[in-house]
Amino acid sequence: MIKLLTAIIVMITLQATAFSQAAALRSQQFNLEKNKVAIQGYDPVSYFTQGKAVKGKKEMAVLADGITYYFSTAENKELFKKNYTAYEPQYGGWCAYAMGAKGEKVEIDPETFKIINGKLYLFYNSFFNNTLKSWNKDENNLKVKADSNWKNLFH
Repeated sequence: MIKLLTAIIVMITLQATAFSQAAALRSQQFNLEKNKVAIQGYDPVSYFTQGKAVKGKKEMAVLADGITYYFSTAENKELFKKNYTAYEPQYGGWCAYAMGAKGEKVEIDPETFKIINGKLYLFYNSFFNNTLKSWNKDENNLKVKADSNWKNLFH
């Protein structure tokens, strides 16, 4: 019985260590504000439920595996809490086009986005450079490259 208890304690400790390491890696690699808030405070669920970017509220924050997200409604907050990975932006919230074209972490405009196969992709958009337009011209190739580049950066 003591051996079983010891084995359980060791397993729990290892899982907790792995979880904290994963959270630390996410907070280092994701596109976050200084206060560890993702998507510049925009509600990740609103992209899916409303088809638009909606600013979240600080008082409706959720911490998910080391990353803080803000929500515009209690319903969105609850949906996120049930399955947060379904709503998180791809590539840690960095520009999808830049990740595909150059493997680089480039800031985004939270209002420039695209949902592809139920996943959220964010893009840089400033002055005369809307990278969503460039992405749309070669989406299949860029997506494959971005997936590979993110995997290399994140792991």
